[in-house]
Amino acid sequence: MTDRKVALVTGSGKKRVGFHVAAALAARGYALVIHYRTSAADAQETAEQFARAHGVPVHTIGADLANEAEVKALVAGTLERFGRIDALVNCAAIWERKRLEDVTAADVRQHFEINTLGTFLTCQHAGLAMVGQPAGGCIVNFGDWADARPYPGYAAYFPSKAAIPGLTRDFAVELGTRNPNVRVNAVLPGPVMLPAEMTAAEREEVAAATLVKREGTPEHVVRAVLHLIDNDFVTGACLPVDGGRTVFAGGS
Repeated sequence: MTDRKVALVTGSGKKRVGFHVAAALAARGYALVIHYRTSAADAQETAEQFARAHGVPVHTIGADLANEAEVKALVAGTLERFGRIDALVNCAAIWERKRLEDVTAADVRQHFEINTLGTFLTCQHAGLAMVGQPAGGCIVNFGDWADARPYPGYAAYFPSKAAIPGLTRDFAVELGTRNPNVRVNAVLPGPVMLPAEMTAAEREEVAAATLVKREGTPEHVVRAVLHLIDNDFVTGACLPVDGGRTVFAGGS
């Protein structure tokens, strides 16, 4: 048991957005659970880095988020180690590019299992644990701005992320009616940490398609997550962090 607030951040072992979210929470003094699926070595390195830099307790737990038993064990392991869960940030996801002609049922199923079912199960089991806590807790899910204006090449991915806003509103109601101190929101990131294989021309095209004419940074997303954790009068909200791409039709 700890007197610190405790955050479980899925997909935070590797140096993607989840890593930056976990780093910001560690800087605030949160005890952390770093979740990973296969990257145990990366997760352990991340845990040691945060513990040294911020002096907070950090624990790593591996889990396949599409497996209910493993999600239950992830939540139980967090509670066993720290005695509470104050924040759950669902960053784990897959994002695979493939021509529509080549997409298989297995591709669609894999995206839904990891991106949608995984988010559902962590919200369900961590959320019900929060319901049992007088102080409640806060969940922040990750969707994608482009479910409003999808672009070609990700036909298996976008439907799995388009479900996140509805899932978020549903859990805000389900959990909030059980304990009004439990809140559920979502961030819908735009062009942040673009794939390394993108060419300079492709990056310029992406930047031009935003209203602010630039690529975002992990810090932009982190600020949104922290806002949703801090503002206790916001629940059931889905916040685009996309430089205006959702509303701007002037680019590709």
